[in-house]
Amino acid sequence: MNAPDTLQFTRREALKIIGTGVAVAGLGLAKVGAAEAAAVPALGWDLPPLGYAYGALEPHFDARTMEIHHTKHHQAYINNAKNLLKDHPDLLARGPEALVRDLASVPEAIRTGIRNNAGGHVNHAFFWQVISPSTGMSIQQLPVAIAAAFGSMEDFKKLFADAAMKRFGSGWAWLSLKDGKLVVHSTANQDSPLSDGAKPIIGLDVWEHAYYLHYQNRRADYVTAFWNVLNWTQAEANYGAALKG
Repeated sequence: MNAPDTLQFTRREALKIIGTGVAVAGLGLAKVGAAEAAAVPALGWDLPPLGYAYGALEPHFDARTMEIHHTKHHQAYINNAKNLLKDHPDLLARGPEALVRDLASVPEAIRTGIRNNAGGHVNHAFFWQVISPSTGMSIQQLPVAIAAAFGSMEDFKKLFADAAMKRFGSGWAWLSLKDGKLVVHSTANQDSPLSDGAKPIIGLDVWEHAYYLHYQNRRADYVTAFWNVLNWTQAEANYGAALKG
């Protein structure tokens, strides 16, 4: 079910939809337009800054993991992708997101490498934006759309956690917009929802490198901790941009 174009709720009804225990930053319930969504610059081939300190997400995500994850793992994906494209300046100029959306246009000899490494770059650049020390939720379109699609915020969180926990080995859990509908799904390795025609709204990295220093084998604890650092403001912007197309 899609969210209605015009959302009319009382304060009590809105709080019932999204559940208690969330920070309410505002009560604007009108549909979020494209102009209201945060502008995100096109992704290039440089390591994007986090926008916050490595220790800013503690105690939920530890500083050492964040630093290694960002400066080592993410940088390695960029370096590998650029190396694969050194003899393909036309593809390099298209940018990572365009390549991930159209893997069939990448020569077969380097396609798997680009899928893994450009995908890793795109996924991680997205991930750094959807986690933040500031996690307050405005009562806008996304929480209402989540409740309409999945029954309640808690039902959505259970589905999302299930996708994260059932991803065998390495991969990601996602809330995406596909064919006009919100879907919870997972991808293997560094596969991106963009490759499947979906537009990611929320994503969680469940590779062990994302959590092992702090949580060891306790992926469930890491998934639970994610809700404490999820940047709902950015997720709302992602949803508005996805609706725009």
